[in-house]
Amino acid sequence: MDLIAQFARYLGVEKGFSHHTLRGYTRNVSEFFDNLEVQPDEKAVASLDRSLVDNYLSTLFLRNSPATIGRKLAALRSFFKWLVRRGIAAANPFEGISAPKNKKRLPKFLLLEEMLLLLEAPPDGDFSGSRDRAILEMLYAGGIRVSELVSLDAGSVSRDEQLLRVLGKGGKERVVPFGSEARRSLDRYLMKRGEFLRQGKKGETDALFLNRFGARMTARSVARMIDKYVLKVALSRSISPHVLRHTFATHMLDGGADLRDIQELLGHSKLSTTQKYTHVSIDRLMEVYDKAHPRARGSEGLQPRRSEG
Repeated sequence: MDLIAQFARYLGVEKGFSHHTLRGYTRNVSEFFDNLEVQPDEKAVASLDRSLVDNYLSTLFLRNSPATIGRKLAALRSFFKWLVRRGIAAANPFEGISAPKNKKRLPKFLLLEEMLLLLEAPPDGDFSGSRDRAILEMLYAGGIRVSELVSLDAGSVSRDEQLLRVLGKGGKERVVPFGSEARRSLDRYLMKRGEFLRQGKKGETDALFLNRFGARMTARSVARMIDKYVLKVALSRSISPHVLRHTFATHMLDGGADLRDIQELLGHSKLSTTQKYTHVSIDRLMEVYDKAHPRARGSEGLQPRRSEG
């Protein structure tokens, strides 16, 4: 077993990384050795020259965005830290090397009017329409990730308590509430789902959201479904499933929810990850202020009326 395979086993078993993160880390480490044109073994690590690392870094910084550089460096730091701990490498050549600062981008979100249009877009009479509306309601009501949504089983939902039991990143479980509108949509879908399964459709009957073949919905199919309804209601921009998560957080914050409560609902391990939504709300607040307040725009604002006489 080569070092990358051993590293992958360590990430999966000991660190509990998701399949997606594990695949990204191992791909980035493989690219490093491919760039050096050597096999990922102990001999290559022992003969690793600083100039080779510097050449790789110059190529990395020249051809990639700050975010991509950050991901690649994180994988390589983790890999060489693991090698040092095992006594295979004497030092970590990527320790202390930081990616250039990424320009902060505020999360995209839908205005309330846009969100309501999207929620009303699916037809409510058939299996797929009721399913799609329930999916949109759940993404907006709970702010859950699309990966969390498609992994939900029917037993993950408590309809009476209006709670979802969600398995998030790193295998962490959390409980997420959902509102009465989402429950009504879910109830209609569950009725159609029961009729659908009684028709003899074979598939993952434990899965909450099923496709037309009776199998579990995928994140890609949910994204395509959202694209369809975005076109139907003529929203002027493309919307990913993650935008609905951002919309949930932004609307919750606008409605007066505490930032730490939103952190808990979203399943963020760090409060700093959740704080980006405060910038969205502040920007919107300033926009409203600039438009509404007569003294917000300096000389362009309304001047006080002079008294006569």
